Amino acid sequence: MTKNRQFLAATLVAATLASVPATGFADSVKIGFVTTLTTPASVIGEDMQNAVNLAVEHLGGKMAGQNIEVIFEDDGFKPEIGKQKTDKLVKKDDVDFVAGFIWSHVLLASSKTVLDSGKFLISSNAGPPLLAGAGCHANFFSTSWQNDQTPMAMGEVLNTQGVKSLYVMAPNYAAGKDMVAGVERTFKGKIVGQDLTKWGKDKQLDFSAELAKAKASGADGLFIFYPGSAGGAFIKQYQQAGLRDSLPLYSVFTVDSLSLPKFQAANIEGVMGSSSTMFWAPDLDNPANHKFVSAFKAKHGSYPSFYAAQSYDTIMLINSALQATGGNLDDQDALRAAMEKADYDSVRGRYSYGNNHLPVQNFYLRKVVVDADGNWTTSIVSIIYENHQDTYASECAL
Repeated sequence: MTKNRQFLAATLVAATLASVPATGFADSVKIGFVTTLTTPASVIGEDMQNAVNLAVEHLGGKMAGQNIEVIFEDDGFKPEIGKQKTDKLVKKDDVDFVAGFIWSHVLLASSKTVLDSGKFLISSNAGPPLLAGAGCHANFFSTSWQNDQTPMAMGEVLNTQGVKSLYVMAPNYAAGKDMVAGVERTFKGKIVGQDLTKWGKDKQLDFSAELAKAKASGADGLFIFYPGSAGGAFIKQYQQAGLRDSLPLYSVFTVDSLSLPKFQAANIEGVMGSSSTMFWAPDLDNPANHKFVSAFKAKHGSYPSFYAAQSYDTIMLINSALQATGGNLDDQDALRAAMEKADYDSVRGRYSYGNNHLPVQNFYLRKVVVDADGNWTTSIVSIIYENHQDTYASECAL
């Protein structure tokens, strides 16, 4: 069985119901989950997959008495493949919900298929402006954020820390441009240089030329957005260039629970003490997060990433809708109204949904620290934004 066809064996119950279910009530809820399970970016997709599996396990394999069936599909890090897999989930598998999506360009390529079919689409990561603003849709929800928000919070951090000039680097694709736009929106100092590097399957992993330019710019700080393997390559080269003391690093979606174990194993100490912003951290103090983090660590031997946290919440959000409707999958208005309430125990704590169905939530400053067991991790320092709504919600007509 290939990964992209993988079914959650734990969610399937061998026994069949003796009677035919009533109209609107199936014997299972089907969730299609699109992520990246091949290419070096599969480290992200596998973390999301592990979190989905854990959420299903915590629910005992059922939502409102119905068996949970999750069908994972691999987008191959390409929009055209993501759309093909989404088409399959909608038209062949007839899933009730389509979720996942790491990359903004993959989500944008796939969203029309789902939304035109009348099914629910839940982004577990990507947050392009279009779907938050003018292209918002009643059946689109997010369990993450709008792309600009996290770097906007970092811009505020830079202001409070007295950074007057900044060099900016990010990959040249939709989300990378959004991250740059986000930090530029709130940072009050001067952007003295910017590089948008090649992205995709053959993405740029040699940053020596850009680091030399950043050093020569005389900037007070270096802002980066490099998810996945590109982030690891960048941090390693940043340390090798000896820039830790002369060019402090500020990042979003780069230094996380996926990359830190590798940095620690390679003794890349340049990442220690570096700042990042995020809506969540492993040490966020609420019961749902304690349960999630401890169970994930026990099962996988590592901290979950924010990708995992968002994916876990995706399943719990769907469950809250099924519970509210008594398992009736045909009553879309009731399902939608239930999800709009965000009435479940999220790993981020209580949050609400804006008119565009993106979370209104806190954003925190995090720093890399060493935990009690000697593991490198991220820890919350302070709240940067409280109950923050994205800037594109005003463009949404919902």
